[in-house]
Amino acid sequence: MGKSRRDFIKISALGAAGIFAGSKFIMAHNHKVIPENLKGPWAMPQDLMRTPTYCEVCFWKCAGWTYKNDEGQIQKIIGHDDDPNSNGRFCPRGTGGVGMYYDEDRLKTPLIRVKGADGKQTFKKASWDEAFDFIQDKLEKVIKTHGPECLALFTHGSGGTYFGNLLKALGSQNITAPSYAQCRGPREVGFIATFGDGLSSPEPTDIRDTRCMVLIGSHIGENMHNGHVQEMSDAIDKGATIITVDPRFSTAASKSKFWLPIKPSTDLALLMAWMHVLIYEERYDKKYVEQYTFGFEQLKAHVKHMTPEWAYGITTIKPQVIRETAREMSYASPATIIHPGRHVTWYGDDTQRLRAVAILNALLGSWGRRGGFYIPDKAKVPGVPHPPYPKPRKTWRDAMGGKYELADLALANGVCDATVPSATMDCNIKAWIVNGTNLIETLPNRPNTLAAINALDLMVVVDTMPMEITGYADVVLPECTYLERYDSLRITQHREPTISLRMPAMKPKYDSKPAWWMAKNLAERLGKGDYFPFDSIEEELDFQLKKVGTSLEEMQRIGVKKMERAYDDLYYKDGEEVEFNTNTGKIELYSTSLEEYGFDPMPKFTAHPEPPAGYYRLIYGRAPMHTFSRTANNPNLTDLMDENTVWVNPKVAKEWGLENNQEVYLQNQDNVVSTFPIKVRVTERIRWDSVYMVHGFGHANKKLSRAFGRGASDTEMITNVMTDPIMGGTGMRGNFVTFRFNKA
Repeated sequence: MGKSRRDFIKISALGAAGIFAGSKFIMAHNHKVIPENLKGPWAMPQDLMRTPTYCEVCFWKCAGWTYKNDEGQIQKIIGHDDDPNSNGRFCPRGTGGVGMYYDEDRLKTPLIRVKGADGKQTFKKASWDEAFDFIQDKLEKVIKTHGPECLALFTHGSGGTYFGNLLKALGSQNITAPSYAQCRGPREVGFIATFGDGLSSPEPTDIRDTRCMVLIGSHIGENMHNGHVQEMSDAIDKGATIITVDPRFSTAASKSKFWLPIKPSTDLALLMAWMHVLIYEERYDKKYVEQYTFGFEQLKAHVKHMTPEWAYGITTIKPQVIRETAREMSYASPATIIHPGRHVTWYGDDTQRLRAVAILNALLGSWGRRGGFYIPDKAKVPGVPHPPYPKPRKTWRDAMGGKYELADLALANGVCDATVPSATMDCNIKAWIVNGTNLIETLPNRPNTLAAINALDLMVVVDTMPMEITGYADVVLPECTYLERYDSLRITQHREPTISLRMPAMKPKYDSKPAWWMAKNLAERLGKGDYFPFDSIEEELDFQLKKVGTSLEEMQRIGVKKMERAYDDLYYKDGEEVEFNTNTGKIELYSTSLEEYGFDPMPKFTAHPEPPAGYYRLIYGRAPMHTFSRTANNPNLTDLMDENTVWVNPKVAKEWGLENNQEVYLQNQDNVVSTFPIKVRVTERIRWDSVYMVHGFGHANKKLSRAFGRGASDTEMITNVMTDPIMGGTGMRGNFVTFRFNKA
């Protein structure tokens, strides 16, 4: 790749102080910035000592209350008793959310990339008017030259609602979140192919009533899915059997009756062997399978030779253990859950692996049954009235050559690929808005991400913190934290439908603003104001809430409102006639939709590459006090964990002469060396053929005063990406690392 048009800029090294004005890069459009309209019959934040909110630290979005002290400063956040996501209790991340508000490293003012007198690129502080002028000019040029289809939005957070509305109003459907192709997408496609329905969030796993739960690579308790952690704890207290399959002795493994320290990349063989045991020992739910499924005889023939002895040679799990754990599942069925997990993009055959998980649940009769998977419900709240969206001439899919048609959402890596110049496309994506997602630490294959960024005519980054992605932006817009803003209503599925309000506890600090206000301003400038028909977000929320029998005034007081279920029951009645949203109207053990698209209708195990001599498979995961890379600088949460370590088996440590807390650099199979060293943790809790580290550390932006240089970045090591051929998810666990004792 040639010289970069867009240099990385350290936000801490800004040019001349003060507001940026009068530059040749700023176009005068004579637009006034729309003021924030706080008028209305509703209480204002300064009038309340307690305000409702829902957490933005992770995607679980637990509802709670923000409390202020006598001086009017935010003091604490606690859970809301009526919230089914939290049951009145916040996790460590949620209670630490106050730190986001007080973090002095926050982005404070709009910034625009300019070239200084010495030819070096830097950021200049700008007013909001000037920042919007710059963005408007660039977007209008892209739309005029290339069409609105060449705009894209990457988002992970509530602001995506409003920036997504803006993009669709302009004529682009290139709206994506890394949480799909880099996290949960394969399980959605796998479960849709089997049951005709995906899982969404929170997953409708009936953990509170389960008698047996199988966690296969699912780190509940470390990846803090609050409500599910609480239900799992209660289930254990009631005697539920937990079976954990993991190369690492995780927190969940420590609470389990069975820990299966499986050889990495062989999970699908274990799943198929479990099917063999259930079918050939006749331990499956015969009545359920006969009434509701399609393809049982084909599946039975398919797994005939996939015995526990066959799987033992692949997984290193002994046949007796495979049989015993399969029998445990059958004893508890239908109150058995083979948990689908969340971050499931591992080895490139992930949709088929999650198909196997879905099939096992079907054989045990757990879908739609107490203690298995309940039937979720979700409140229906009317959207805001606006003109119809224009239909795009093309989308990111046009860059994919007909691949990944079964992906039901846009792929972040697909949008990235569609941005890299290609002779096969007559219109590459030319402008990105990046809202609340640090793509440098989120997307694998960092060189490809940087190549895409370098090809853009415009990149606008909206964030609360100076993350790595902000250093590549043309314009940085400082978003206020979730404790300082209203957002769209939280409307999530659960056993009972609820609506939750997020209300600001304080006015925004510094010159930060909420996403709704940014998107509306840009819409007005670009001639799309009709898509934001209200003068304030309070008016918009009040309009929506009154449509469902409440109001903004009531929601400010109660925070969470429970609604009536649209469905009578949480579970199927015994013998009830059910039509599934599949081609056959049945649960498809043999997938006709996958077969139709040219894929295997039933899962097959494929062997994956082994680590070279002296290398170890890189496994990464979560910590209960951190979310991805977004919390590594949080002053409250860094007190709990301020860096990651690399877990090394004692056998490996002895071979290398490694000791606890010794700093090493990691080098991957492509000779990429970690920017920063990482401390060694010698532990028997990891297999000898693997190492483990928590994701989200090793930040390279010096403006993150607590996180800079602390630990190492696993994303930096992920250069071998195994793409799922069915839905395009990025398998990231085929990377191997070794140790270096110095950087050179």
